[in-house]
Amino acid sequence: MALIELKKIGKTYKLGKGLLVPALKEVSLSIELGEFIAIMGSSGSGKSTLLSILGLLDKADAGEYRLLGKNVTALSDNQYAALRSRYLGFIFQSFNLLSRFNIVDNAMLPFLYTHATRKDKDRVMQILNKIGLGDRLSHRTNEISGGQQQRVAIARALANQPLIVFADEPTGNLDSKSALEVLGLLKELNQQGTTVIMVTHEPDLAQLAGRIIALKDGIIISDKKKPGENYNKKFDATTVKPVSNSSVTLAGIMNYAYEAMLSLFANKLRSILSILGVMIGVAAVIAMLAIGSGAQKQVEQSFASMGTNLLMVTNSFRSRGVALASDTVTRFTFEDLAALKEIESVSRVAPYVQGRAQVVAQGKNWNTRVLGSSPDYQYIRNAVPLIGHFFTATDVTGRAKVAVIGKTVATELFGEDDPVGKPIRINRINFKVIGVLPEKGATGFQNADDQILVPISTAMYRLLGTDYINYFDVQVSNADAIAPVQDEIIPVIGKLHRFSEQQMDGIEVRNMADIQKAASEMIATFALLLGSIAAVSLLVGGIGIMNIMLVLVMERTHEIGLRKALGAENRDIMIQFLVESVLICTLGGTLGVILGSLFSLGISSIFGWYVTISLSSILLAFFFSVFVGVAFGLWPAWRAAQLQPVEALRYE
Repeated sequence: MALIELKKIGKTYKLGKGLLVPALKEVSLSIELGEFIAIMGSSGSGKSTLLSILGLLDKADAGEYRLLGKNVTALSDNQYAALRSRYLGFIFQSFNLLSRFNIVDNAMLPFLYTHATRKDKDRVMQILNKIGLGDRLSHRTNEISGGQQQRVAIARALANQPLIVFADEPTGNLDSKSALEVLGLLKELNQQGTTVIMVTHEPDLAQLAGRIIALKDGIIISDKKKPGENYNKKFDATTVKPVSNSSVTLAGIMNYAYEAMLSLFANKLRSILSILGVMIGVAAVIAMLAIGSGAQKQVEQSFASMGTNLLMVTNSFRSRGVALASDTVTRFTFEDLAALKEIESVSRVAPYVQGRAQVVAQGKNWNTRVLGSSPDYQYIRNAVPLIGHFFTATDVTGRAKVAVIGKTVATELFGEDDPVGKPIRINRINFKVIGVLPEKGATGFQNADDQILVPISTAMYRLLGTDYINYFDVQVSNADAIAPVQDEIIPVIGKLHRFSEQQMDGIEVRNMADIQKAASEMIATFALLLGSIAAVSLLVGGIGIMNIMLVLVMERTHEIGLRKALGAENRDIMIQFLVESVLICTLGGTLGVILGSLFSLGISSIFGWYVTISLSSILLAFFFSVFVGVAFGLWPAWRAAQLQPVEALRYE
């Protein structure tokens, strides 16, 4: 049984504008196991096309191809790749070595797509030592001579112990001495039982073969065998199984990652720019989400510091959109305070009067806000003093000249000294500091730390000269009771004052929980908007990656053809380019997480902003960057996988 049998093989190429060029015309050929065949012919005779079809790098348009009795004509591209990987080896005129690999890695390339064992690597090392490259194993291909490069190509062709070695003008780029050495290696290989099919245009080299086939215009014009050639070598044809290996192993993924790293280092500037684009996008996403989440948290904390289950009762200068006269504006009194405390489910009520005052202590001046209230303030507003104590109901009744000051006031007037027990002058009136409020921070345009609390009666009749209350805070016992209490407050006050309907419209009851919810939703929307804007920059980086990957596909078209010739399936090529794209985004994402976190912390340190760097935002940004790598690397990877081996090898 013949090793290879071609029956009426035809191949036609389509050129521009529908021009058809026949390369092979009904070629029939039989090749025995163990032959050394030289295919000759002038340029355009079809010899390279015939070699490509014999080597399963290309498919014929017509005819039948039988390998060890099995018809392989209709097999898929992946099945062709599996056969090339297991049974065929290739030696190219231009060597087709990868410059970023050393000699050993180039020779081991066929095992990227099969399961290599230690025995396989030992065999390749023996071949490299045998052909005189044992002392150059760590050298890259651009550090050795042309003859040595071709020897590496021969070692690569023999790595998987092929049945057939195809040599396309193997001495075309060599000097005469190197050419003879290479031909000697091929002859020795053939004598050991390997079938060698060589394309050459030099008659002297062809004479070393046991059989010479000449082509002209796509037709075999002569087929001569040397007398005495014996091809009675045995081979079990049942071992030829053109089945694609569809499994993806961890070792295979590691190989892809290793090659991807080599590719990135081989194009450092381009890789850095790609990584930079992703890094900036991820950093922006994390920073924007951190700032937005921090703002939301700060709003929530500010409202929490104001107390829970609160209703604010104020008077309005407008009713149904019409300005009210000064004599019709509601003036709250202590009777209103007492009436509000009697409403069911009301736990505490804090009255307020406010104004500004000049404060003097220890020779220092400070202008601040003065707030008159009751002892319930400390519980409603979560403001129990950390130092000293709050004023009492007795202090309110007696109009005591005592004050509880905020942290800012304490710092401005007393520095690091303890202010409790020390005197201060508020609008030229002597007061005694009895406590310091807990630190709250700024809320909107007001700084809760820059204020002084005094008994409401003292504020009204000693400091501010007013006889009415500005507004109330009403604390409800539980959240479910807020709505009923809110509905009852206005009728209670209206009845007490005997207000008309228009005057009752001048009373406003605001639910602080609703305000907090609205503010939180607004900040959350703002944070989402910032994150979305940052995500756009990440998408722009992804488009840049896709562009770069498309350029890489074009630049490495020849390499793709080589990999396919060595047995790479479409899946292998696609995974290789996807891994490179994902690796760029992973590196960019990792650096972006670090940069975004440092930037957020820097913003917080410099401007005093509250930022929240959450694990969820980090994971979101990181995995989104990986998704960008997959999404934008998919199209270039698919394009690379669809390239035909013979077309890719011819690409310049």
